[in-house]
Amino acid sequence: MSTIQHIDELILKMVNIHCANTMLDTLTVLWRNPYFWAPVYLFLLVWMIKSYGIKGLWWCGFFLMTFLFCDAISASVLKPLFHRVRPCNDFTLPFQLRSIVHCGSGFSFPSAHATNHVGFAVFMIYTLRHINKWITPLAITWAVVVCFSQVYVAVHYPSDILGGAILGYILGRMNASYYNHRIGILPQS
Repeated sequence: MSTIQHIDELILKMVNIHCANTMLDTLTVLWRNPYFWAPVYLFLLVWMIKSYGIKGLWWCGFFLMTFLFCDAISASVLKPLFHRVRPCNDFTLPFQLRSIVHCGSGFSFPSAHATNHVGFAVFMIYTLRHINKWITPLAITWAVVVCFSQVYVAVHYPSDILGGAILGYILGRMNASYYNHRIGILPQS
């Protein structure tokens, strides 16, 4: 565990301190804010219902269920189980972090942002990639910028992101498989 902690600290220091610039200070605060993504979610949900009717409505339900599973398991089950202190609250770090956002008092492992956004991205990829070739790179980029932002603003260690991403992948993939099997693959519009 000390090796993982050491690697976490090295990467965190590189991202939070050595990669610091005013543009990333602004963008990362936006990227990790759920209200910044709300118009994207709303557009996606409305577009799915408008384009696919009842199948689109089912898709929206499964998309929201993906969020519920990801958020509940990461935030309510695993974080209390692991009790890992957030880096911005860890006063034993051998260096001073830049404070960009309010740290919060919650635990760090796994990152709920990483779990949720990777879960969303994976669900979208496995249910929509046949409709448009741009779904996969857009969904991956979306998840990556949110995950990167969590480390950049120092509210999570990189291993928190990795753990959340793995959990999000598993839950997003399971939900997408169940959706595709039970509801059926959406036709190309």
